[in-house]
Amino acid sequence: MKEIISLQRNFFNTQQTKEVAFRIKQLKTFERMLKENQESLHEAIYKDFKKSSFENHLSELALIYHDIGEAIIKIKYWSKKKRVPTNLANFPASSYIIPEPLGVCLIIGAWNYPYQLSLAPAVAAIAAGNTVVLKPSELPKHTSSIMAKLVGQYFKPEFFTVVEGGVPETTQLLEQKFDKIFFTGSTKVGKIVYQAAAKNLTPVTLEMGGKSPAFVTKDANLKIAAKRMIWAKFLNAGQTCIAPDYVMIHSSVEQEFLELAKLEIEKADYAFENDNYLQIINEENLERLEKMLVEDKIYYGGKVNHQTRYFQPTIMHKVNFDDAVMQEEIFGPILPVLTYNNFDNAIQQVNELSKPLACYVFSGNRKTKEKVESQISFGGGAVNEAVMHITNPNLPFGGVGQSGIGNYHGLAGLNAFTHYKSILNKPTWFELPLKYAPYTKTKQKWLKRLLQA
Repeated sequence: MKEIISLQRNFFNTQQTKEVAFRIKQLKTFERMLKENQESLHEAIYKDFKKSSFENHLSELALIYHDIGEAIIKIKYWSKKKRVPTNLANFPASSYIIPEPLGVCLIIGAWNYPYQLSLAPAVAAIAAGNTVVLKPSELPKHTSSIMAKLVGQYFKPEFFTVVEGGVPETTQLLEQKFDKIFFTGSTKVGKIVYQAAAKNLTPVTLEMGGKSPAFVTKDANLKIAAKRMIWAKFLNAGQTCIAPDYVMIHSSVEQEFLELAKLEIEKADYAFENDNYLQIINEENLERLEKMLVEDKIYYGGKVNHQTRYFQPTIMHKVNFDDAVMQEEIFGPILPVLTYNNFDNAIQQVNELSKPLACYVFSGNRKTKEKVESQISFGGGAVNEAVMHITNPNLPFGGVGQSGIGNYHGLAGLNAFTHYKSILNKPTWFELPLKYAPYTKTKQKWLKRLLQA
């Protein structure tokens, strides 16, 4: 580990990565790596999840391609020195901000979207001019292996390399000094990463999760709400950090929503053979999800096949905040439905939980939407939609509180791996005597005016 980081630090100190032309060249190599090996990438993720090439492109590769393309077009502007106004106290002078890369960056990816959540941060780090050590999750072993193989073929290790392994390897990496650590995963592990980073005062971005609510009001378009929410919930078999974790719905429209949601699941016909459904990542998570089920609260689904790691899309109703399914982030294909009669009380119940990564509201009432946006703290979200906000690179993606620190995507991604250096540039042909001794009341009077201007 020390050797890898030493190699990268030495390479970073050659100043090559700071050149915009160098960054663009590496991003184009990144894009070529993905396009030339797309079939291998499809095959690897299918072996790990039974994820089809359609879903792999939709939810993983397309987002990475977009990040690369946008960075190539905009990196020259993003990396420019930016002039800012100078206050009167420093007249005559100019002021500007210089974006500079942080240095050697560690990116720890997550298992649920193994390409997107490992490679998209790497794109941002490279665009900002850093070197990258990528540690993908070991749980989907085939995707981890193909990323290590391809990065090794297309990039020099002193610039971009992949370290495979589990907890021991991650622990060893965290013992080293990095200039930035970017982590995606659970809050539990995020705390460990944060503690390790603190020893070296290393800046971090932590992308975690939480129980993301979805509100459905009595004036919502229930058909659209059910259609969009079911797609968002069961995408990736529910193994999505911004999936609607549970529904808070007005009691008067609960039954209609349940019927529409069931209909949407049946229309989608979620199955491995239809290339629209995934396996649960491992037996441990399958068993964890199964323990959340309560037989008399299952409205639809609930079937589990341990041999194939299939967990049927499931809706639970008559759920309350004391149920096991409400004690932790579900991260699987179970959608609990809770009812409310008073919207303010519903918001209060949500606010008693940790701040979620996402929040959704399906409503036709402007004031209701504004109430959710202003009274609940969450990372990001959508109105009359779910999950899709992640596809807009102009919306910074990240959590708050227990759900994360910092954000990325688009310009926010470059910012996550950049230090903004402030410079005051002053000529020598003129100098005001106000700041120098002897101090007088007249000088003090003028300084007050100038510093407050």
